[in-house]
Amino acid sequence: MRLALRPYLLIVPALLLTCGILYPFGLGLYYTLFDFSASKPQPDMVRFENYTTVFTQEAFWNSAWVTVLYAVGAALAETVLGVAVALLLHRSTIVGRILEKILILPLMIAPVIAAIIWKLMLQPSVGVVNHLLRPFGLGGVQWTDTPTGALLSSIAVDVWVYTPFVAILALAGLRSLPASPFEAAAVDGAGWWYTFRRLTLPMLWPYVLVAVIFRFMDSLKVFDIIYALTEGGPGDATVVLQIRAYLEAIRFQRYSFGISYTIVLWAVVYLAAMVLVKHLGKIQRKAAEVTT
Repeated sequence: MRLALRPYLLIVPALLLTCGILYPFGLGLYYTLFDFSASKPQPDMVRFENYTTVFTQEAFWNSAWVTVLYAVGAALAETVLGVAVALLLHRSTIVGRILEKILILPLMIAPVIAAIIWKLMLQPSVGVVNHLLRPFGLGGVQWTDTPTGALLSSIAVDVWVYTPFVAILALAGLRSLPASPFEAAAVDGAGWWYTFRRLTLPMLWPYVLVAVIFRFMDSLKVFDIIYALTEGGPGDATVVLQIRAYLEAIRFQRYSFGISYTIVLWAVVYLAAMVLVKHLGKIQRKAAEVTT
């Protein structure tokens, strides 16, 4: 009897977790069909009117554009820097082993804490960044007080926090690559650039793409870094979709409308993940061809 029940008992935690995820998601999806708000505690069913309003608002398209800029900029910068750092650490030196231990320090800091630290450091008058740049004539930069500066500063903080994540994944990928193709290339007299372009990068792409998938999806739904650093300002320059949903649901107390923003954001993240995962399969097959 116990042996027969064991498979069913093993899936109980997974079922509980699934129910814990699907119940609030389904409840939120149900609430989007009403006009529930603080001023209307007895809501009426409006069906898909909330979604129609979302897609016809200029604020939604502005937030969608800011979200795409942030996600693409952060994921691209973290990928390039992470792979570059991994290539440097891949050389077995004492300095590399020390830096490898230091590399994980930003990941040990909560993103919201890191954003608050950088907010203080980027203060125009008393911030340490402007103090260090003052001898070079760049001490008066308004880092978070202009639309472009605020967006770039938010991306920079994200890059500082999460580049080690990409670097660790890329470094693990580098150390798992087979040695025989590189030995054959060295015998044939292939140079470093040719070896990197023809062997290292194609075989490393699956690991890099896994990091890109994680970082791109996470950047699409970013909230903590931007809210702690700029609160979406100046104006709506850094109001991404997650912050727009917060403003509508919490600050403006239009609960159903705010939840509609989160459902739209979920759909965007889901579709992006499906496309990237499908592309990952193709990259893995190409990498397997290179190794053989």
